[in-house]
Amino acid sequence: MAYIDGFVIAVPTANRQAFIDHANKADSVFKELGATRILECWGDDVPNGKLTDFRRAVQATEDETVVFSWIEWPDKATRDAAMGRMEELMKIDERFSPETNPMPFDGKRLIFGGFAPVVEL
Repeated sequence: MAYIDGFVIAVPTANRQAFIDHANKADSVFKELGATRILECWGDDVPNGKLTDFRRAVQATEDETVVFSWIEWPDKATRDAAMGRMEELMKIDERFSPETNPMPFDGKRLIFGGFAPVVEL
């Protein structure tokens, strides 16, 4: 069964194209490592909640947009193998280099997790 990595990020709205460019470079690594699908979704209708919401989860400011992303893997074993290679790749692959592909957002406020699907229609 597929395995999903999910992410929520606050990206400065002015950095939309820089984010897209960054994602196109960095996401290609995940495809090479076996990801079957990657979606990077720019917030369009992200309401403020009364108790919790996406904006609060990543401490988004008024000049930031919430991005919701996920990577679909064929299974958890493929994802785990890919993540096992990430530390090494972050040191040697220019697609992860802060000099050649800087993150256009505050990575400290990125939230993420791995998820096993329980319903698929």
